[in-house]
Order: sequence, then C-alpha cells, then structure tokens
Amino acid sequence: MLQPKRTRFRKQQKGKGSFNGIASRGHQIAFGSFAIKVLEPGWITARQIESARIAVTRAMKREGQVWIRVFPDKPITKKPAEVRMGKGKGAPEYWVATVKPGRIIFEAGGVDLATANEALRLAAQKLPLKTKFVVRRDYQES
Repeated sequence: MLQPKRTRFRKQQKGKGSFNGIASRGHQIAFGSFAIKVLEPGWITARQIESARIAVTRAMKREGQVWIRVFPDKPITKKPAEVRMGKGKGAPEYWVATVKPGRIIFEAGGVDLATANEALRLAAQKLPLKTKFVVRRDYQES
C-alpha cells in the first residue's frame, strides 16, 4: 500500500478548494505511450490505486512497464462507530490522493495498443472516478 514514510503532521484538514479547476500539472503523458486520465475531481485511496495497479500488471501479463502518476499523501481520519461527538479528531484511517479533472493516473508502455487499452480499462473499473483512455500524440503502431 502506498503511503508517505513520514509526515510533518499526523492529521490534516479535508479542505474544499483543492477540487477547483482542472489539473495544471500531471496532465500530459510523460513516460509511456498510453494512459488513463481522470474526468472528474475526487479522492483516490491507496487501496484503489493498488488494486488498479495489480489489474494492469495482470492484464499486461507482466510485459511492458506501468507508471503510477499519483501518490496518496493526504491522511483521512475517522472516529470509531457509535462514539459521541467531541473529544477531538479521530485517528488516521487511510490515505488518499486528491485528483482534478485532466490528471493522468496510470501510464503504460512497451505493449501494443489493444493490450494497453484492455489493461487500462480493467484498471479504470477499480477507480471511483470517470476516466478516459488516452494515447501519446506521437505514437505510431509498429
């Protein structure tokens, strides 16, 4: 599971301004030839990223290469069930990556278009947000 080795503060505020607008960084394919791009704002948990990664590597039969372009660095806290209000903030439960529309989540390379399309489609099913399969602009089928 992805999570930071150490953080300056254990707990963080949820925030609401981090979903405004479209992604200004991480919105272009940088490493592979194929990618999945997010079309709506939201959170992706470390577990969802991991299950999508496993789906991609299995579908590609461990050929080619996969890049994960997001990292879950935001702790989400939760209070136990049936606990009264007050008495402080709950303990960190899980980690999320905040994504804006246009952000590339996964990239793949070293496989043909059909294999990459199927692998990234399976990964997209594991994610809670709408995504789109994109191909590098200068990609040529060989």
